[in-house]
Amino acid sequence: MKEILAIIRMNKINATKRALAEVDLPSFTARKVVGRGKGQVDFLLLQGAEEGYEEAINQLGGPKLIPKRMLTIVVPDNKVDLAVKTIIGVNKTGQKGDGKIFVCPVSEAIRVRTGEDGDSVLDEEGSASA
Repeated sequence: MKEILAIIRMNKINATKRALAEVDLPSFTARKVVGRGKGQVDFLLLQGAEEGYEEAINQLGGPKLIPKRMLTIVVPDNKVDLAVKTIIGVNKTGQKGDGKIFVCPVSEAIRVRTGEDGDSVLDEEGSASA
């Protein structure tokens, strides 16, 4: 099993959710997070604010931390590539701020309700929220 942590743009969460469901990976946890990369602010930030993107507006008017969404998805090893390709496919714009994906090993999983463990705790579709 692997845990996939994906940091994505706020305005991409619904499209990402739909795309993951379409490839039978509907279970995940989403959190509001803030952060920043190493890049400097450029004219695209101003353009984004003019177009109404909340992350651009927030950066212009306040701290330099940009609001994002962090998805946590646990999948069997054989579904990691599918999950990663799906997330990239929805979120890649070619611009700075598209996000990051981290893939981490999961040594054990236990379903609280039944006590079962291992891959059997993952949904029949092949993923589970963290």
